[in-house]
Amino acid sequence: MALPAGSLIQLTPQGLYCPAAGAWIDPWRPVANALITHAHADHARSGCGAYWAVGSGEAVLRQRLGAGITFTNLAYGAELRIGEAVVSFHSAGHVLGSAQVRITAGGETWLISGDYKRCADPSCAPFEPLSADVFITEATFGLPIYRWRPGREVTADILQWWRGAPERPSLLFAYAFGKAQRLLAELAALGVDEEVLLHGAVQALMPAYRQQGITMAPTRPVSDLPRSESLAGKLVIAPPSAYRSVWMKRFKDPQTAFVSGWMAVRGARRRRGFERGFVLSDHADWDGLLRTVRDTGARQVYVTHGNSDGLARYLREVEGIAAEPLGRAFEAERSEDGDGVDPKPA
Repeated sequence: MALPAGSLIQLTPQGLYCPAAGAWIDPWRPVANALITHAHADHARSGCGAYWAVGSGEAVLRQRLGAGITFTNLAYGAELRIGEAVVSFHSAGHVLGSAQVRITAGGETWLISGDYKRCADPSCAPFEPLSADVFITEATFGLPIYRWRPGREVTADILQWWRGAPERPSLLFAYAFGKAQRLLAELAALGVDEEVLLHGAVQALMPAYRQQGITMAPTRPVSDLPRSESLAGKLVIAPPSAYRSVWMKRFKDPQTAFVSGWMAVRGARRRRGFERGFVLSDHADWDGLLRTVRDTGARQVYVTHGNSDGLARYLREVEGIAAEPLGRAFEAERSEDGDGVDPKPA
């Protein structure tokens, strides 16, 4: 489905476009002006003329898009007039610097969620509930089977798994931007002060979090250790792409686990070949999606990513909210480091 002609936000070949601001939100292709919700690769693409985003995410965006990008640093909640529209960014609780984009023009307010979650996360600012006339929401986990436990509880299970195998390296696979740092912050909140080893892809993003004052367990790159050193009893965090790679050969008889919302699906861990699966996501679960839609009070909802058809149908038939899916257009634009259906970051 396309958005109605003449509406404040339009769906174009480059992605969501606001004519009043002359800017796109998380464009799929290079454009003149890009409003960026966060630095995952399916939301932040290179080659745009100018970028607007929350300042706490600037370091990651520059690392991924280029140090020389034209960047306007915005604070959460600050209103900025761009063209004929008033634009503001509000915390999405997804990863460091993630935002919902709120746009008002012509007496109407639209809210574009980006990726978001409602549960507590010590590594980023909490989600901010907002009102809007029209709401565009993601639905990565838009099924009732997805309901999350608190991150602190899941991390306590991970800690028990790690401590339970002092004779083996513990390789924990998690997405390099957002999930890995959340785990380190959750471990610190549990009082862990033992050094955690990191794959290079995770290590590269650590300065951005440290600079923002995020409290995390102490870390060190695996590459700093002599190859002859025993890693028995060590916790190592690595991206999923490192699983079964040459990099793993330095670990003798490791135990392995994967951290993702997709681990809630029976058989997902077995298909991937991990010994353990821990359910922890940086996206809203089913209850979080419904709660957020209700919080907006929106008269019209559009749904992107994941189970967009199912969530839109539920909102219409059960909640009595006008809702339509936009998912097919967005599914075509996913990338390996972005967010969407399994095995995308979750």
